[in-house]
Amino acid sequence: MTRVDEQGRPEPPLAADETGTILGFLEYQRATLAWKCAGLDAAGLSATVAASPMTLGGMLKHLAYVEDYWFSRRLNGRDPEPPWDTVDWQDPVWDGCSAADDSPEQLHALWQDAVARSRSLVAEALADGGLERPARQAWPDGTSPSLRWIVVHMIEEYARHNGHADLLRESVDGLTGE
Repeated sequence: MTRVDEQGRPEPPLAADETGTILGFLEYQRATLAWKCAGLDAAGLSATVAASPMTLGGMLKHLAYVEDYWFSRRLNGRDPEPPWDTVDWQDPVWDGCSAADDSPEQLHALWQDAVARSRSLVAEALADGGLERPARQAWPDGTSPSLRWIVVHMIEEYARHNGHADLLRESVDGLTGE
């Protein structure tokens, strides 16, 4: 039985195998981002803190890209799909800055769709080799990270950005929490 906390986040399982444990932590981190971005209008998703251009809307778009990059492109060797296939990646902060042009509904849908695709691709990879399954797109030196490495990396990616999200959300409306 999955326990859900007061913010609606699924608690990682207390006693599970390795796959259940790491996927549980990834889902918890995803749910934390969803909680931090929930209920905000365009102004709330575009708010910044201090000199940083980082926004919650930019984080939704960035993490949608990161989901697709690691699970679609790296793990499965797929070509970039819209909107990532037309981006001028010479702008290293495109995903964050371009979020200001998107509505809250577009940003949430982009991220939610990317997460849904990732869940499906992870399930396929688990059935095709488990956590040891190597990514189909190798690094320049010919080595490939395993699905395990990619999932743990995604946990780290979300955890880092969720720390940023804490500060941004508090600056918008005072919402605090872990």
